[in-house]
Amino acid sequence: MRILIAPDKFKGSLTAAEAAAAIAEGALRVYPDAEAIQFPVADGGEGTLEAAVAAGYEERLNAVVGPILAPVGAAWAIRKDAFGGATAVIETAQASGLAHMEPTPANALRAHSYGCGQLIAAALDAGATEIVLGLGGSAMSDGGSGALRALGLKPLDAAGNVVPLGGGSLADVVRVDAGGLDPRLGAVTFRIAVDVQNPLVGPDGAAHVFGPQKGADGDAVELLDAGLRNWASILRESTGRDVNIPGAGQAGGFPASFLAFSNAALEGGFELVAGLTGLADKLAQADLVITGEGSLDSQSLTGKAPIALADAAMRLGIPVLVVAGRILVTPEDLAKHGVVAAAQLLDVAGSPDDAVANAAKYLTWATRSVLEGA
Repeated sequence: MRILIAPDKFKGSLTAAEAAAAIAEGALRVYPDAEAIQFPVADGGEGTLEAAVAAGYEERLNAVVGPILAPVGAAWAIRKDAFGGATAVIETAQASGLAHMEPTPANALRAHSYGCGQLIAAALDAGATEIVLGLGGSAMSDGGSGALRALGLKPLDAAGNVVPLGGGSLADVVRVDAGGLDPRLGAVTFRIAVDVQNPLVGPDGAAHVFGPQKGADGDAVELLDAGLRNWASILRESTGRDVNIPGAGQAGGFPASFLAFSNAALEGGFELVAGLTGLADKLAQADLVITGEGSLDSQSLTGKAPIALADAAMRLGIPVLVVAGRILVTPEDLAKHGVVAAAQLLDVAGSPDDAVANAAKYLTWATRSVLEGA
């Protein structure tokens, strides 16, 4: 029997790779002769880099400018192909993540994506011909302007001065000087993983929906939205491209600048990562799939990695088991996606805190339980 063990991360407890190891231990206790294939998955947000490294990409580390100027160490990954090209994988959270910043109104206005641009420059220096951008966990609402600043773009105010970094300054931009923009941007393909359809601006846009998570109060949200609206107008005047499209609002509007100034396309996160890592080939050879994540809820049913994987397995007639930290949907909901049985850590742990603190142990136990009962 071939068991494909492909969980997403258990946020706050286990990385996807750690979760896969714990699930594999439980599975092999029930089926000691099985081939347990550990394959961490992601949906294009945090965890995308980990999934790429697990699939054979070479991890690298660069010191970059964090979202409020303090330096941070940021990982990314690259893999060369047989034709002289190379694919790089970059997560916005690594260089410009909320984990690097206290979420306050002032920081929400000044946070920027400059460090992400530095990682893109490092990938270009390494010979990348394709760059996959994983979005999620970001601190900024700057429309990707900071990243382009790192790559040579100059956003200018009415006096001809370069505006400060951060979404709070975008309303002051009257034009951009693209003369120093890295020419290699025109030769590389950007594939941007998105898992939401929020536009760049407006009530469903980056500032209004995601700004409060980054510390923005009501006034800061309005300033950020006005800045992003102005940035969209400046980009349209400069390139003729409309960047206020579904999906452009993710990661503080980060896709907008690259949709304007590069060969970039938005793609569904899970499908992108699955193709990137070779998950489809592993799935086709599996007799059983075990997946899961920290919290399986209504958001999971909209296409997050575990359910997207379950859908793909169902199309191939492969049964799916789910093990999660907690499950907030019904067995009937899961059955619609081909899940035949499920278990949560809260069923075996003494308390929610215990489940978080000892997640690996309980994940092994829950896996064994669901396999024995399936």
